[in-house]
Parts: sequence; C-alpha cells; structure tokens
Amino acid sequence: MLRTVLASALLALALPGGVSAEPQPQPTYGPELEGFAYPFPVERFLFTSQRQPLQMAYLDVRPATPNGRTAVLLHGKNFCAATWESQIRALSAAGYRVIAPDQIGFCKSSKPAAYQFTFRQLAENTHALLAKLGIERPVLVGHSTGGMLAAHYALLYPKAVEQLVLVNPIGLEDWAAKGVPPTSVEHWYERELKVTADSIRAYETATYYAGQWEPRYEPWVTMLAGLNGGTGKEAVAWDSALLYDMIVTEPVVYRFPQIAVPTLLMIGQKDNTAIGKDLAPPEVRGRLGNYPELGKAAAQAIPGARLVEFPALGHAPQMSDPEGFNTALIKGMSAP
Repeated sequence: MLRTVLASALLALALPGGVSAEPQPQPTYGPELEGFAYPFPVERFLFTSQRQPLQMAYLDVRPATPNGRTAVLLHGKNFCAATWESQIRALSAAGYRVIAPDQIGFCKSSKPAAYQFTFRQLAENTHALLAKLGIERPVLVGHSTGGMLAAHYALLYPKAVEQLVLVNPIGLEDWAAKGVPPTSVEHWYERELKVTADSIRAYETATYYAGQWEPRYEPWVTMLAGLNGGTGKEAVAWDSALLYDMIVTEPVVYRFPQIAVPTLLMIGQKDNTAIGKDLAPPEVRGRLGNYPELGKAAAQAIPGARLVEFPALGHAPQMSDPEGFNTALIKGMSAP
C-alpha cells in the first residue's frame, strides 16, 4: 500500500464499527495531492482548454506480455487514479495496457478557478490524452461519476470505444425529476469546506462498503481528507462544488438507448448513492439510490447490455472485494 499513508493507517487501531481507539493527526496535501504517493509513476498531459493551460495527471502501466488491448479506468467523484491500484495490477497481469487519468478538477490534476465543467468537456480532455498516447479503441471502465463520464464518452465517440464497462455508475436516475431540491454552487462549496476524515469515513462506510469498515480503506480517507484540508483547500472545494453541479444537472439516463457499443454493467446491490439525497424530503429520500432496480433498468435501456450483480457489495465493489471483482471484470472484458 502507499508509503505516505501506511504509517497513519497502521497507527489507527480500528475497533468494531470502524471507530479508532483515539483521534489520529491527519496529514495534509497540496491542491494537486502533492505529498501523497501513487503506486505507479505519475505522468502529465499538458494541454490548453477553455483558454488556459492545464495539466492532467495519469498512470500508464504497460504489461509484461501485451494482449494488444488497452483499458482506460475513469475514477469517481471521491476517488483518484490511485484507487484503481488492484485493477491496474490485475489487468496488467492479464496483458492489458492500463491508462488511469485524474480528471481536471480532481486529485493530482489542475484545479482551475474558472472552468465550464461538463461531461462533454471531460470526455474531450480524455480523448485528447488518448490521442496523444496513440490509443484508438480502448475498453472504457468507469466507476461512479466516472461511469457517467464513460457513458458520455461512448455517446460522443462511439467508434473510438471497443467496450464500455460501468461500475456502479451514478446518473442512473434523474434526482431533480424525482424531487431533490435545486442546490446552488455556493451551497456545495460551503459543504465541501466542512469535509473531514470522520465525515468521509462515515459516508464511505454506509455507502461504499455496505456498512462494513476495514482498516485497509483508511489510506483513501487520508487521501481525500488531506486534499480537502490542505493548503489549496478553497480551490479544491470550489472545483468540487462545480463538479457536483455538473453531476446533478447532467443526468445521462435519458440517453442510454443511444449507446451503441458493447456494454457491461457491474452493480454492487447494497449501493444507495444519490447525490443530494440528504437534502430531499423524507418521502423522496427513501425512493432514491435503489441500485438493484436501477441496475436492471439500465441493462434494459442500453441495447445488448449485460449485467453482473454483487449481492453483498456497495458502491465500490472493486475496493470491497478486489479479487472477486477483478475476476468478473476480466471475464466480462474478454467476451464483449
């Protein structure tokens, strides 16, 4: 696991329910996650977008024995390229070249003060990166918000995608249409400024890990808490607020019937993710984030889609059960 966070993770003596024996000091990182080590060398894609120079951090891991295929892993809102570590190792061992970018506004990439965040823009940025690397028809694997991005990418560049894999994607329902009240960017910003390691851990336990916390998840809490509490926390919180606004105002569910590439849905059945759910009235809140139903509906809406369900897992099946998930992923990628 990562050198910079192992020490603090091991110091946290986890008790049942994920409660530490005593509060531990949290390290802080720079606005581009300076000080937090990734498990593979980080490369930089320098480009101009919306009249400003930006840099997109990414991992490019080549296999010892190539199979001629490339997997592009697209992270979620509270995730980074590094959180794909287990999948990168498994896919590389299976012969895949693996590209895992940090999107603009996230993790080790630029945090522009003024940027029109849209899924189309993020897809265009990713397409430019892949063009620079000479990658023409990858398998796109998108998790959570990365699943929304992967779907938009496949809609925008259908001939440039070999296969689409959506792992507990959000955007499977239109939260505003179901009753989640509108939320201003300023409100999202104020919420993000209040993020702490404790709030991250509590949310992830309930949503990502189906109520089961394990100490091996702690490095990813440290990663987010250190980024949100570091020297560039205002810039990080502002971009995060803009990204939340993008997510809630650009549901992709209505365009599922237009997806024209082979698609595999991988859904942890205990997921209950719905952005802004806590702001909704109780009678609305209980109807949101029903992933057993949402996964089946998406599989029916996307032409020819296949569905793999993980009954005991939550929003992050690739992290809760990496061995089982990786086996299912590689099997699903071998039979598009």
